[in-house]
Amino acid sequence: MGKNVVILGASGYTGAELVRLIAGHPDINIVGLSAERKAGQQMGDVFPHLRHMNLPQLVKIDELSFENVDLVFCALPHATSQAVIRALPDAVKVVDLSADFRLRDEAEYTKWYGLPHDAPDLQKIAVYGLTEFYRDDIAKARLVAGTGCNAATGQFALRPLIAAGVIGLDDIVIDMKVGVSGAGRALKENLLHAELSEGVHAYGVGGVHRHLAEFDQEFSAVAGRKVEVQFTPHLAPFNRGILATCYVSGDAAAIHETFVSQYVDEPFIEVLPIGEHPSVRHVRGSNFCHLGVVADRKEGRAIVIAALDNLTKGSSGQALHNANLMLSLPETAGLTMAPVFP
Repeated sequence: MGKNVVILGASGYTGAELVRLIAGHPDINIVGLSAERKAGQQMGDVFPHLRHMNLPQLVKIDELSFENVDLVFCALPHATSQAVIRALPDAVKVVDLSADFRLRDEAEYTKWYGLPHDAPDLQKIAVYGLTEFYRDDIAKARLVAGTGCNAATGQFALRPLIAAGVIGLDDIVIDMKVGVSGAGRALKENLLHAELSEGVHAYGVGGVHRHLAEFDQEFSAVAGRKVEVQFTPHLAPFNRGILATCYVSGDAAAIHETFVSQYVDEPFIEVLPIGEHPSVRHVRGSNFCHLGVVADRKEGRAIVIAALDNLTKGSSGQALHNANLMLSLPETAGLTMAPVFP
């Protein structure tokens, strides 16, 4: 029989990625797909790479039935998710891929997203969806808030090091290269081929990128005191992937040992031998995150590099990983596919 799921916002990149992943899942059935502008169309017409699948037609949310639905993936824009999730039956579990429930503090949400939170009661019960660090809470949750893809990458690289006290907390720099799909599927002038290709540009410079709110929240909680990192993302002309280069003070060998200890039993985190560093091409289309540690020529400094696919490990793969836990299914089901190379 399996578990029945609905995907809201299925016509976006993360929605399509969820469908692709669930196609290989032995215990989950897609019984509903929603879209607004694409309502009335077949998923295979919107995404021809899914043409071979027998999928429900895309409909508007108010046309869906949630009877006999075990879990809803909500891949809607932030601010939209709040009202939609609040209207769902209490018995339905939810994995939200938007930013609406990532921040625990209402004031912080308003600060970073510019409007008051419309469902503070749900915000209080939401579990942060970084699977490797909140596994037990996620398994018991009704609502899980998927992380930002940039935030996930930076946390895989730094969170264990902050917890172990092997790096300094006041001089952390995260330099990140982000693929174009991280900007979503909506038409935007700066994402036109002629304006994006053959170049790389920084954005969210100077501490205004919203994923900084997640770094502040999570790193400070782990450290037990305020931690603020310097973070600059760069939009790069490749489709999928995030590469985070983190500059830290600390001993490279101790950092590497911390990673090995932290991630030894994690099925989707690969720690490279010390001195080697990862590439986005080696994780493309997969739910893996690769981590590398290199000693800097400056004594007492090290470089930590993390690579993952923003649509998979950074978003939809993480969402399915969490759903498996919430539905008491094998944790890695539907997620063990190898990366696509070349």
